[in-house]
Amino acid sequence: MAELGFDGKVAIITGAGGGLGRQHALLLAKRGALVVVNDLGGAVDGTGSDKGAAEHVVDEIKALGGEAVADTNSVSTPEGGAAIVQTAIDAFGKVDIVINNAGILRDKAFHNMEPELMNPVFDVHLKGAFHVTRPAFVKMREQGYGRIISTSSAAGIFGNFGQTNYGAAKMGLVGFTRVLAVEGAKNNIKANVIAPLALTRMTENIMSGTMAEKIVPELISPIVAYLAHEDCDATGRIFSVGGGRVAEVFIGETPGYYKADLSLEDVRDHWDAITSRDGYQVPANLGDELKMFLPHFK
Repeated sequence: MAELGFDGKVAIITGAGGGLGRQHALLLAKRGALVVVNDLGGAVDGTGSDKGAAEHVVDEIKALGGEAVADTNSVSTPEGGAAIVQTAIDAFGKVDIVINNAGILRDKAFHNMEPELMNPVFDVHLKGAFHVTRPAFVKMREQGYGRIISTSSAAGIFGNFGQTNYGAAKMGLVGFTRVLAVEGAKNNIKANVIAPLALTRMTENIMSGTMAEKIVPELISPIVAYLAHEDCDATGRIFSVGGGRVAEVFIGETPGYYKADLSLEDVRDHWDAITSRDGYQVPANLGDELKMFLPHFK
């Protein structure tokens, strides 16, 4: 089969000055995409800045024969998000793909979690995706095409010690993505989310040995690129990826138990029926989930 290409497609990739974002940028650019490499160039905790990070990746792309521009605006404000999208418009005239990848860490056990550790993480991960995607989404609706990929984490989907701030923001991106999938459907806008496992600057302190050697960042980018391609029909979906493994994560619902005058004791006495996973369904949206109630209400 023919290789998948992105000729003429314009991609914004946040946090693309290193790690996963850099690999996404290099792969899409090699396949013909015109890339906006966004990176503030800050430290892992979000402090500081270095405009050279984005420029360096742009230089790499140009050396490979691709086209790219650097952008150093922060995703953490509405003004920054709008400016990032404007960079794409000014350089290439449109935006087809948004990859929300920018992120920071401020880990701490929950009993020690203070607002100064929580708010910046929400500002970059969750609000950052909102700030960049919204102005891009407006353009995508006008042109009748768009692909949005956001970066969640197993820390949010499944939980991880010391990351209530990060986990909450990352699971928030799942809800964000699923609503975008619903609202974007009629305008051919697909939105999906990945939960990557990779050795990056953000994970190097907790990854080591043989596993670290196998979970290189470049093995995340193929699923991101596929979700960004016009041939991919998936939307509102979650994919776990790392070390060459790609799997779908889904939110299912059991058939449950029904009684018109449900009581506290009914819940206790039918707990096994409530929690049995036999015959579970995977609703694609709120409407699908509502259909699971309707037979009981007739």
